[in-house]
Amino acid sequence: MKKSMGSPSRVAVRAAVTGLTAALAVSTGLATAASAAAGAKTPPGLSCDTGKHAVDDYTGYALCRNNGGTAQTFWVHLVCGWSPDVDGEHVTLNPGQSGQSTAHCAGLGTGIGEITVQP
Repeated sequence: MKKSMGSPSRVAVRAAVTGLTAALAVSTGLATAASAAAGAKTPPGLSCDTGKHAVDDYTGYALCRNNGGTAQTFWVHLVCGWSPDVDGEHVTLNPGQSGQSTAHCAGLGTGIGEITVQP
């Protein structure tokens, strides 16, 4: 009995889906790596805590304190998986002040993959 690989159109669709999946995996990995390299450190003069909202895995925050001697501006940046990345509001802190920036990934995506603080 001869085994069939399926119709030519089915084989072509399978190949296209496999290629697209591999391309997305590579491009997503590269984007995440570039984002991590660009924003891996907390800006100088700030001490920050980052995290996800307690009841919403799509909302992230950066809570920062300005330990420096001049005003500092920062914002939170969320890597959102399948959805576009998002930035929170820009927050300016005078020396000694604390503040928070929040952002929300689109609900269609896979949630927050990474949280960084941007200067």
